[in-house]
Amino acid sequence: MKLSALIPGAACSLLLLWSCGSGHNHETGHDHDAHHTETVADHEGEDPHGHEEAHGHEGEAGHTDEIVISPEKAEAAGIETAAIAPETFSGVIRTGGQILPAPGDEKNIAATSDGIVSFSGNYSEGSEVKGGQALFSILSGNIQDGNRIGKAKVAYETAKAEYERAEALTDSRIVSQKEFIRIKEAYENARMAYEALKPNPDGTGVLIEAPFDGCIRDIFVNEGDFVTMGTPLACVTQNRRLLLKADVSQRHFHQLADISSANFSTQYEDRTFSMKELGGRLLATGRSSRESAYYIPVTFEFGNREGIMPGSFAEVWLLTKPRTGVLTVPVSALTEEQGLYFVYLKIDESCYRKQEVRLGESDGIRTEIISGLKPGDNVVIKGAYNVKLASASNIIPAHTHNH
Repeated sequence: MKLSALIPGAACSLLLLWSCGSGHNHETGHDHDAHHTETVADHEGEDPHGHEEAHGHEGEAGHTDEIVISPEKAEAAGIETAAIAPETFSGVIRTGGQILPAPGDEKNIAATSDGIVSFSGNYSEGSEVKGGQALFSILSGNIQDGNRIGKAKVAYETAKAEYERAEALTDSRIVSQKEFIRIKEAYENARMAYEALKPNPDGTGVLIEAPFDGCIRDIFVNEGDFVTMGTPLACVTQNRRLLLKADVSQRHFHQLADISSANFSTQYEDRTFSMKELGGRLLATGRSSRESAYYIPVTFEFGNREGIMPGSFAEVWLLTKPRTGVLTVPVSALTEEQGLYFVYLKIDESCYRKQEVRLGESDGIRTEIISGLKPGDNVVIKGAYNVKLASASNIIPAHTHNH
């Protein structure tokens, strides 16, 4: 058979196959559309979670940035929320400062005699002491001038014996009244000199005692050191009252008169102290700076109720003129990511949402919110970091919460 006779038949076969395939695909598409329409119709109005209503903006299926944490898990994680409202908030000058002992709250102990230092106990810096407790003895028995306490004792006993003898002879006029007065004066001087030395129990040296109840802040000598009269031996502090000395830049000079209180924090405490809660008060505001100094001192006095350590450095927030109608949140409510700040809002019993905010001033305890929140928003004020962890956790993933 010739090739020209086969071509028409092959063409017809190809045309038939194409038509059948085209018809089959077209039918399948119709069947799929019909099946899809039926499935949507069957499930219209149903929620895969068994809830009836979508939680989200009107016309949307729900938020994709919501975080679901059950009330039980939120309580275990220490998550607390509060509705915010406009309040009075003071202006703030942020600076640094130092905690210092208050005048009269500490005292240096000095040697009352020349001699060798001997510790009266196993004392070190930080040791607690009671008023009148023996701290040191100054021994002078082995130095060139001899035992001073021994010499004072001999002089006292000699003057005492002379006084008692003269007193007995005064009535018989063997000792004149003028002579008796002179002997009595010598006796009193010897007695006071001996008692002022405060001999230790075994009489081998001069006793040095704690001036009041407190603790040893510094010890300036070592066992066996030779000291002269007036040499500082130790410093004892009560730590009942302390000073906060803040250094204010000269550019804030015109705001000094507005300063009313302060908050501060130290590196060894994970909290911010309020001068008002500590019963503190503004003690003095500098009106000038010392030569070569660029800061003006502002000093507060407060009671040491929290075991704050004198000598430590502090971050200070000085509070100035109050402002009304300011939205604020606790510092603990804020989280930071790449220079941006966020809070977490509680939407319902188990649903939270991350919200970016723009910050204003902070007093170390609360922070002003310029934008991102409105009055009445229910903000996570404790445990915000745990909510942040939950949002990134595989155990409690962030997803659309429907109810």
